[in-house]
Amino acid sequence: MKKKMFFIGSCSLFLFSCAVAQPKGKPEDTEVYTPVPKVVTPGKIAFETPPSDAVVLFDGKNLDEWVLTSDPSKPATWTVNDGVLTVNKAAGNIETKRSFGNYQLHIEWRIPATITGKNQARGNSGVFLASIGKGDAGYELQVLDSYQNDTYVNGMAGSIYKQHVPLANPARKPGEWQSYDVAWTAPTFNDDGSVKSPARVTVFFNGVLVQNDVALLGPTQYIGKPSYSIKHGAAPIKLQAHGDPSEPISFRNIWIRPL
Repeated sequence: MKKKMFFIGSCSLFLFSCAVAQPKGKPEDTEVYTPVPKVVTPGKIAFETPPSDAVVLFDGKNLDEWVLTSDPSKPATWTVNDGVLTVNKAAGNIETKRSFGNYQLHIEWRIPATITGKNQARGNSGVFLASIGKGDAGYELQVLDSYQNDTYVNGMAGSIYKQHVPLANPARKPGEWQSYDVAWTAPTFNDDGSVKSPARVTVFFNGVLVQNDVALLGPTQYIGKPSYSIKHGAAPIKLQAHGDPSEPISFRNIWIRPL
């Protein structure tokens, strides 16, 4: 899932990696299966309108705020219909035209009621809280059908993929809208490229706290352990068109408040 990261800066200080080689090992090496987060039935949440100072990233009408990750000079080509944005897997990932540092993000998503498959091949997608390269490079908040769908717990909905297991599982049934509310603190770097302060994130999933100001060890890594191997500043937010064969998922009501 991840691409090779190129070396920038020195190999000093906390959480900074010197390794530039393609990670060795198997994806299973970093999968965690226990303990399983408890299931919580979320309360009812109405469609939430953006606050007055929010930047609306998707209002149900168009994709003017989005571009293709593979070529940011081209507009996003996912499907917009009846106020809903649906993944176009053939087009690949999309990301915001604008870049953001620290922010508050609201996004709603829906697994198709007709979803098939199991484990990670069941409505797989992701919200990359900072996109720092093409493909799946960045910091991923996992999107997946986690309603009675067994998988590794650091890869279920609400996880910071392969890093932080959610504190609970408040997933709704396929066909129902779900929500993420995110407070993101971007990482900072010293002049030599070493980490000054790691990224931190708080996530509410359907109104339930599932990530409580956790520190990230680096961008998402599919194989191997994450580390900070590239210095970056403000970055776009990316939505993933995952390559699994299940039906594409949908998004709506996306807004952000830069902090």
